[in-house]
Amino acid sequence: MKRGTSRGRLARDEEIYPSLWDCTFPQILAKQAERLGDSYVAIREKAFGIWESYSWRQYYDYVRWVALGLHELGLKREERLGIIMDNHAEWLFSELGAQALGAITLNLYTSAVTKEIAFGLNRVQASLVVAQDQEQVDKLLEAREDLAQIRKVIYVDPTGMRSYREDPWLISFRELLELGKEAERRDPGRFEQELWTGQSEDIALMIMTSGTTGLPKLAMLSYRNIIEMARKWLETAPIRVGDNWISITPPAWIVDQMWGMGVSLCGGMTMNFPETPETLVEDFREIGPNFLVTSSRFWEDLASKIRVKISDSGFLKRKIYDLGQRIGQAVVDREAQRRPISTPLRLMHWLASWMVYRPLLDRVGCLSLRVAITGGHPISPDVIRFFRANQLNLKQAYGLTEAGGIFQVQPDGEVKPETVGRPLPRTEVRISDDQEVLVSSDSVFRGYYEDPKGTAKALTDGWLHTGDAGYFDEDGHLVIIGRKEEIMRTLDGEPFSPDFIETRLKFSPYIKEAVIFGEGMPYLTVMINIDMENVGNWAEERQIPYTTYTDLSQQPAVEDLIRSEIQQVNRKLPKAMQLRRFLLLYKLLDADDEELTRTGKVRRKFVYEQYRDLIEAMYTGQEGIQVKGRVRYRDGQVGTIETTVRILKLD
Repeated sequence: MKRGTSRGRLARDEEIYPSLWDCTFPQILAKQAERLGDSYVAIREKAFGIWESYSWRQYYDYVRWVALGLHELGLKREERLGIIMDNHAEWLFSELGAQALGAITLNLYTSAVTKEIAFGLNRVQASLVVAQDQEQVDKLLEAREDLAQIRKVIYVDPTGMRSYREDPWLISFRELLELGKEAERRDPGRFEQELWTGQSEDIALMIMTSGTTGLPKLAMLSYRNIIEMARKWLETAPIRVGDNWISITPPAWIVDQMWGMGVSLCGGMTMNFPETPETLVEDFREIGPNFLVTSSRFWEDLASKIRVKISDSGFLKRKIYDLGQRIGQAVVDREAQRRPISTPLRLMHWLASWMVYRPLLDRVGCLSLRVAITGGHPISPDVIRFFRANQLNLKQAYGLTEAGGIFQVQPDGEVKPETVGRPLPRTEVRISDDQEVLVSSDSVFRGYYEDPKGTAKALTDGWLHTGDAGYFDEDGHLVIIGRKEEIMRTLDGEPFSPDFIETRLKFSPYIKEAVIFGEGMPYLTVMINIDMENVGNWAEERQIPYTTYTDLSQQPAVEDLIRSEIQQVNRKLPKAMQLRRFLLLYKLLDADDEELTRTGKVRRKFVYEQYRDLIEAMYTGQEGIQVKGRVRYRDGQVGTIETTVRILKLD
């Protein structure tokens, strides 16, 4: 494949945008390919240490060939294409190729187990599937008898697929492209005819909701929903043609759909796909992304790694860093409170920028970021303050699948770490009498697939009921309290939000996950997952021997470490919300065990039922409890473990 070139940055052409708003995604690609051609890079992907680039013209060519190949396989308008892929260029080619034919796409998580994948594909009656590799193909083969409606499975990565070639159910992505090229030679006008038949009001894709409180639903989004969201971002964010966007959240999540199919496509940005999670920091440094929107867990993990690395550095480096943090925090607090910054503080901040902040951001590949957004789950204000103190323009945003993505963000110049800011243009947000956040805009979804009752409950009189509780502060910024149904009360009637406390606990580099309990109880308790890597390094430095996660989590020294971390949070909480007991869970919460959603959210009710005996032990005065539970090992095998979980007190 020929490497594309990029001739710097192109200022936004305000005249082209109106011609895009009433198009489908593939139609927008056709217009951008004509406009930007081979002069600008549309996609950049790293493989085997080398970056491969596709120009806008090449992007359009591949989508055309994939579309015609899918047409040869019988894909028709309004049929469904299932996509089980990680972040790769073939995801874009497959999704846009199917949509060019008027088909509807459903992306599924590659981390999903067989029954989850079969559920999603059967739910939409997918007729074709594009799968990443042998692992995903094996899942489909395992469920083959239950997937009778699927005519073909197209696999992208041929590694390990040699013995599968005789199976007529399977076809390689390369063969699909050849089918498309041959079809183009026979009928050169077929693609254009199909492409321009589509309408902006058509359903473009379905996205499976997280399902934190039950079975996931399928949200139907039209082209107009996503394009209107892209329009809002292009009107408010400093985005230029050729800017780099790095794609690291799964294609099955609304964020990469909103940005990959919306903002990047409409704005002429370059989509960048890193090689692996392990090479992410190196890939960041090589690309120098200008924008990044990703989950709170990414920022929590990155903050933890930075703080652990700093704690392991020499005395002088730690002192310089600590001084830089105090200076940065002082500036951040003054900016949030709209207080003036004195000349001496500005000077110290400028010096710290060159001595501390810029070298640190360069080290983690974030130096070129103009805007970084966190969303998907509440995040501790401490994480926001931490990065902003290091001169990273990290802002908390708010959105959901049914709203077409992120519709609420903190404006530059008035970032308040505790809030999610103000709504984007043409978006109305209000608070109902019972504190639920309601939103109305043209980006709001078309409804749930084959679920009129669920749709009617979510959409009332043009307003989307988000299910989240919140309020507006004195500056008109939205503050999210938590899921409305998860606002709990203690035995004394004191209200509390588990999310509020959990996000603050997870700012600790040693706490991976925290689940708060206390509804109808005399006090609050918490179940903790330790961060295996950071706690393991901490233990090794102190010559504390351990073997497994279970062994490490039950070490008395680790219990004392986590106790001190919880106590730091307790001191900042109102008395009624302070934690009185905790335990360290013997295993990590796992999406494969249905304890987490595929986006990493805790399924609170399921976890409560799963660990009821442990949770109740924190309220019955027990000092420990014998448990026999399942543990899923890294190779996917499931074993049983017997151990004693201690119930630990807090001062």
